[in-house]
Amino acid sequence: MSNPRRALVLVDVQQQYFSGLLEIQYPPHEQSLPQIAAAIDAATAAGMPIAVIQHTAGEGAPVFAPGTPEFELHPEVQSRRTEAWKSVVKKYGSVYADTDLTEWLRQNHVDTVTLVGYMTNNCILGSAVEAEGLGFTTEVLSDATGAINISNDAGFADAKTVHTTLLALLNSNWASVGTTDAWTSALNAHQALPGSDLGNSAAAGAARATQS
Repeated sequence: MSNPRRALVLVDVQQQYFSGLLEIQYPPHEQSLPQIAAAIDAATAAGMPIAVIQHTAGEGAPVFAPGTPEFELHPEVQSRRTEAWKSVVKKYGSVYADTDLTEWLRQNHVDTVTLVGYMTNNCILGSAVEAEGLGFTTEVLSDATGAINISNDAGFADAKTVHTTLLALLNSNWASVGTTDAWTSALNAHQALPGSDLGNSAAAGAARATQS
């Protein structure tokens, strides 16, 4: 796609993810947060629509409770916020579920949504998958997102494995995945961020498997 009509969607860059049980582990938030800020600055310079999303678990909830410091946006995002930004509070993983974001995107003639923020293993994944059915092309910035370690009855995966595996999965079908620098170059060139597809990913995966 040449000259995609993009919007930058900042997913849950809230204080909840910077300490405690849900602290982002990979890439460390000390690395991903500056890339989120760089994406905001590039989008602002390009005149892109920007939407800022905050997750709520409801009043009095142990996490993401409105009115608590953890619910608030990180200062690096809040300091850049303007009245032109679309503000959304969501209660599900996907940014589209039970919100008016889809309507706003269509009103702004957006066909490509760039996702940054947290977490790769929850809201980034859910949003990218739902976007397919809504007709939006999705871009995910690999160094401006992040994951946590997870363990349950189905198994354990460290944050690096979670993040890199899910990005490979998304890049095989649901999104184009690249770094913030690569995305900024594509933005300035009015070009789409390169991605893969299921066929090419399967062929490359089969070739890699024979080498191991």
